Amino acid sequence: MPPVKRSVLPKLSRRERAKATHWRIVKAAYTLFCARGYAGTTMAQIAEAAGVAVQTVYFAFHTKSTLLSRAYDFAVMGEDEPLSPDKQPWFGAMTAEQDVEKALRHLVTGVGEITRRVTPLYLVARVAADGDPDAARVMAFHERWAAEGYRQMLELLRAKAGLRPGLSLERATDLLLLFVGADVYHVLVGGDGWSHEEWTDWAVSTAAEQIFGRYRGGPGVPVRGGRFSPASRRRDHDATQAGHRHKG
Repeated sequence: MPPVKRSVLPKLSRRERAKATHWRIVKAAYTLFCARGYAGTTMAQIAEAAGVAVQTVYFAFHTKSTLLSRAYDFAVMGEDEPLSPDKQPWFGAMTAEQDVEKALRHLVTGVGEITRRVTPLYLVARVAADGDPDAARVMAFHERWAAEGYRQMLELLRAKAGLRPGLSLERATDLLLLFVGADVYHVLVGGDGWSHEEWTDWAVSTAAEQIFGRYRGGPGVPVRGGRFSPASRRRDHDATQAGHRHKG
């Protein structure tokens, strides 16, 4: 019987080991921040969760606010193969798609995974920012970065279809930030019990209508009675119009 060949794992370089340790610490920080809050998490706890000495954490990141910023990066870029949004597959699909509504779906689907990861960290950072200037600066930096990213995506989208008449790029950016951002996601998915897929459908149809004037009417997005759903808004509109006709 021939001998069984043993698989040999590739030996990581020093640089690769350092990178793996870096992301392991960042992931530990993200997980603990989301679970215990920013103030409730210590550097020693992060080190223990990452399986490294606390001195390693301080040497690599210096301050807890730096780790908060890197935790934001982790939430945005993902775990398996960290990539900035413009390097992720959904961004390329959005850019290549010429139909603006289909492009919006690529955008919301891709950003939705980011929003899913960012939302718990955002809620923690928002609380921390009230009493911690360093946390407030981190949050402000990442919010500006997100706004710039959405503005650039809208630049690409409006080349496929013009914005709704009278809507500036700045206002369109504000709307997109609202529709796909953590606040609305937290209310609808975290509070009202929507599924992630229902939120995705709502965000796509609402952005198409409010940003590009692509409202098609019809029954709207099938959701479980959400107060922001197109179906709910359409029912309210129809009821109002019926009341006016009755009065007339």
